Amino acid sequence: MLNKIKWVVILLGGAAGVLWVVNLPYPMIRWPVAKTVPILLLPSYINMDHNYREAIHNLEQADQLINQSTSPADIERGGEKVKAAKRNLDNLPVWFLGYYPQTYCNLFGCTWKFTVDEFETARQRVGRIEAIVFQDKNALVPLSQAEQTLQAAKQQYQQATNTQDREKALAIWQEGIDQLEQIPQQTLAAKTAKAKLNAYKRDFENARVGNFITAAQEFDLAAEQAKQTQPKAASELWQQAINRINQVPLENPRYLEAQKLLVSYQSKIQGIVDPRSSKLIDGAKQFALAAAKLAQKPPHTETKWKQIAKLWSTAIEQLQTVQLEDPGYLEAQKLLATYQTNLGIVETRLQAEIDSQLSLKEANENIQRLIATPASEQQQLRSQIQGIINQLNTVQPGTTAYAEAQTLISQAKNRLQQ
Repeated sequence: MLNKIKWVVILLGGAAGVLWVVNLPYPMIRWPVAKTVPILLLPSYINMDHNYREAIHNLEQADQLINQSTSPADIERGGEKVKAAKRNLDNLPVWFLGYYPQTYCNLFGCTWKFTVDEFETARQRVGRIEAIVFQDKNALVPLSQAEQTLQAAKQQYQQATNTQDREKALAIWQEGIDQLEQIPQQTLAAKTAKAKLNAYKRDFENARVGNFITAAQEFDLAAEQAKQTQPKAASELWQQAINRINQVPLENPRYLEAQKLLVSYQSKIQGIVDPRSSKLIDGAKQFALAAAKLAQKPPHTETKWKQIAKLWSTAIEQLQTVQLEDPGYLEAQKLLATYQTNLGIVETRLQAEIDSQLSLKEANENIQRLIATPASEQQQLRSQIQGIINQLNTVQPGTTAYAEAQTLISQAKNRLQQ
């Protein structure tokens, strides 16, 4: 009995050994077997079929995960899939790929016809995806570093207590933004960085402008403290404040605030350098401001236009007293040109108001005469009405008489149509 079992084991072991040998990936062994006893190659065919299907499946998943990645986990999973696809391709006997295993496929209905060219294409695809995975993983490192730099810079900026510390934080902040912009554009990290970059830049610009204004205010405070005993130092401090304010860009929401501070600092520095002309210029500005406020929401009466003209004239007289040798002379001349232009506009509006009121008055007098003694002939009456219309048309838009004149014109035209 033991001998029989022994012989069975020997026979089974021998058969398994033979099966193992004929399925070795050596053409000199497999070709003769494939021609004579192809059924012995069944394990190879099963293995080929399995690895082919797995290679295609894993490659498709890897491609989807990498090219449509939304997180680092997708890249990691895609890398695992491409490694699995590579192992599947390594298990395919390349020398046999161009031949169709008819016996196996007749028995099991396989549908694949994997050629050498297809194999090489798959290999190249694996290589490309591996390269993408490598780039994506590498790009995640500078992304993480840049975000850490930005967070640290923002925290440092918020904790800064003086201009120097804020400027150091801003320099680090800019460095973080530069790191984000240098990430390779084809990677997931670049897509992630792009989505956040606008917000980082907006916050940086707001912080930068905020620092300009805060620094200017600090210089202003120091100048106020020094102006009595060290006027020259105070003047230099205000100039530093002006230099900071001048860096606020026009498109920034805080530009108007910065310009108001700029005017204030310029007045203060002018007050130290040239107290006399500074006072004259400041006084002229006050008269100009009063004139501008009074001129709002026209039309105005003759009396009001005269008040406005008087204010502009007073402002001009103030500026004209600034002497050529005064440090504020150039600023005074610039303002003088503007104020004289404004006065000319006011005088034009004043004359238009006077002329329009006169035309309206005369037209009303003619209307009253026509009512009192109407013409006996229709043609004469129409001629008189047309004359009144022509006179009313001389009343200019933008005057207090214009609305009444337009009403009278409408009534006169209706009378002509009767």
